[in-house]
Amino acid sequence: MTKQPQTTDILPDITIVSTMYRSRPFLERFLAECLQALSDIKCDHFEILLVNDGSPDDSLAYALERRADISQLAIIDLSRNFGHHHAIQAGLQHAQGKLVFLIDCDLEVSPLILAEFHHKLRESDCDVVFGYQEARKGGRFEQISGGLFWKGFNLLSDIKIPENILTERIMSRRYVEALLQMGDRNLFLGGMMSWTGFQQIGLPIVKKQRAGGSTYTLMRRIGLMVNAVSSFSAQPLVWLFNTGVTITLLSFSFAFYLIFRKLFFDDTLLGFTSLMTVMTLSLGILTTATGIVGIYLGKVFTQVQNRPTYIVRDIYR
Repeated sequence: MTKQPQTTDILPDITIVSTMYRSRPFLERFLAECLQALSDIKCDHFEILLVNDGSPDDSLAYALERRADISQLAIIDLSRNFGHHHAIQAGLQHAQGKLVFLIDCDLEVSPLILAEFHHKLRESDCDVVFGYQEARKGGRFEQISGGLFWKGFNLLSDIKIPENILTERIMSRRYVEALLQMGDRNLFLGGMMSWTGFQQIGLPIVKKQRAGGSTYTLMRRIGLMVNAVSSFSAQPLVWLFNTGVTITLLSFSFAFYLIFRKLFFDDTLLGFTSLMTVMTLSLGILTTATGIVGIYLGKVFTQVQNRPTYIVRDIYR
């Protein structure tokens, strides 16, 4: 496919945004399929924007090499690894297209799916078409943990998100600009994208198994769950207050019961086992409560610091 250089005074019709972290094995095929997808929708004015999220392999070097034969390829090189969501935000802030197609470059979802997203967007005249899985991929653990994540989030959060949503989505320019107005420093893009509103339509996608291991470890998944819930809901604090009130009422009731036994039966229900049980329970509740409050205070601290969510080292355009 012959690629003509874009003039600087014409905005691309579409920008494909993706992030790079240990992505070198996928990039050659990913870029080839991006070009094929753009050809399928007959888009000549486009931009492919890759964000290097501090990748330790030679992803950046390869992407820079490909700029020689793909003039529409732009690269945002972050100063270090800031995390997947922060890198996506960097890509959205630097995307220039009238439409923005967000996709991971690990080929679990092929860029060739762009034609379906583009057709759905034009057909429905909506602002966002997002991908979702009707059935989660992977083994039993991945399926169960992923399902619990979304059910737990929707249970605890005031913002409801369709279960099993994917990174892949196509967005209008006005939606992207509205999304970027949010000043969150604690990023959970799944919640932010839903909170932004506009008309959003889902598109069922079959997601393949990633070649090689996922960079999302169990601890990272747990951290994402904590960050997601604490960023979009104060419900844990409400539950903590309700638990405290309940325990206080039960404690008063038990105290009155002991007084009643002492006054009318001249005995008390004391014992080392029961005493240690109550103390251990109280300690566990207090520790958990302190931890929950600490998480929210930490988020307030991060927000008021007003640090940038990422720092750009170089831009290649």
